[in-house]
Amino acid sequence: MAERKARVERNTLETQITVEINLDGTGKSSFDTGVPFLEHMMEQIARHGMMDLDIVSKGDLHIDDHHTVEDVGITLGQAFKQAVGDKKGICRYGHAYVPMDEALSRVAIDLSGRPGLIMEVPFTRAVVGGFDVDLFEEFFRGFINHAMVTAHIDNLRGKNTHHQIETVFKAFGRALRMAVELDERMAGVTPSTKGSL
Repeated sequence: MAERKARVERNTLETQITVEINLDGTGKSSFDTGVPFLEHMMEQIARHGMMDLDIVSKGDLHIDDHHTVEDVGITLGQAFKQAVGDKKGICRYGHAYVPMDEALSRVAIDLSGRPGLIMEVPFTRAVVGGFDVDLFEEFFRGFINHAMVTAHIDNLRGKNTHHQIETVFKAFGRALRMAVELDERMAGVTPSTKGSL
């Protein structure tokens, strides 16, 4: 099996980002983005997705976190798409429910080749640890549009905003892990009746 790894650099006037990903990793990660809460959530994707992630970003944080968060999502999406390759033999679909104390979130993913995001997360606070929680939708939209996947992201219940967010990211990582898993019964076969994704 070919290694499912990728390294992507994305440079704009607002951000300079490098992402390295190994879909068949062990959940190791390292981050240098200047946005600690984003890094905490990226760690959840790596650990629960059992993928190795290294992300370095230099951005215009003197303005705010928006460009960095969105562009990390874009670059991670590009790297994910490159690493997953032609998708032959993968499960294609993934889903996960993750509870954390009073919070419960569900994520369902289709590596469809068609970008689409439905996100229903009724945050109970606008800011956590100085982080604007609205930016997480920008992160997911950036990822989805560039990874070319469909995702439904729902927080089903929760009062603590940190718990709401963390359950979403853990479920996202676990759903990605399921979707990229190799199915030996589908070896060499594209998981679509169209013959391509």
